[in-house]
Amino acid sequence: MHEQDYALAQAQTDQLQVSKVLRNTYSLLALTLLFSGAVAFVSQQLHLPYPGIFTLLLGVYGLFFLTVKLRNSAWGLLSTFALTGFLGYTLGPILNRYLGMSNGAELIGSAFTMTAFVFFGLSAYVLITRKDMSFLSGFLKAGCFVLLGAMVAGFFFQISGLQLAISAGFVLLSSAAILYQTSDIIHGGERNYIMATISLYISIYNLFVSLLQIFGVLGDD
Repeated sequence: MHEQDYALAQAQTDQLQVSKVLRNTYSLLALTLLFSGAVAFVSQQLHLPYPGIFTLLLGVYGLFFLTVKLRNSAWGLLSTFALTGFLGYTLGPILNRYLGMSNGAELIGSAFTMTAFVFFGLSAYVLITRKDMSFLSGFLKAGCFVLLGAMVAGFFFQISGLQLAISAGFVLLSSAAILYQTSDIIHGGERNYIMATISLYISIYNLFVSLLQIFGVLGDD
């Protein structure tokens, strides 16, 4: 009897912890998306240049690993906003490039709408069905190596349609990552809401940029 009571109490505690992580994750995610969007708007309005490759890698990976190191402290929140703000800054020049097209505003609106639809749809699916998506772990790891190899090939060789294929691969990989990350939260695999937030944010960022590239190629006269 005592063992059953203990098991029930433990299950209730775990569920409360999951609910807390989920609530904090979506709250922080909403704030980082708003902040990132505001930074992207300022960057776009000021016509700031896209960062060079070394600045980009240092900014993204440096701030990412800093956030990982500080994830259990209040400083982790600051580094989270620094990371998402930096990525927001990189969106400004990208948006300006598409706004230079005759149908650029329409392309951006379509990519934004599709990104929101995919994210909310996939998240709702996992939250409602409570399905365990841990089986996607291997696919995500393999997909990262495949896309990395394709990007390296695209850098050295001019292969027709490769960029479109890479963008499509990122859409698929980001969608799978949203399923996996959401499932990881609700099944107790991820207990740190800062890590959960930046994981989902990066998936949303990659999804939006990849969809924008696909729509840009398909909509280019």
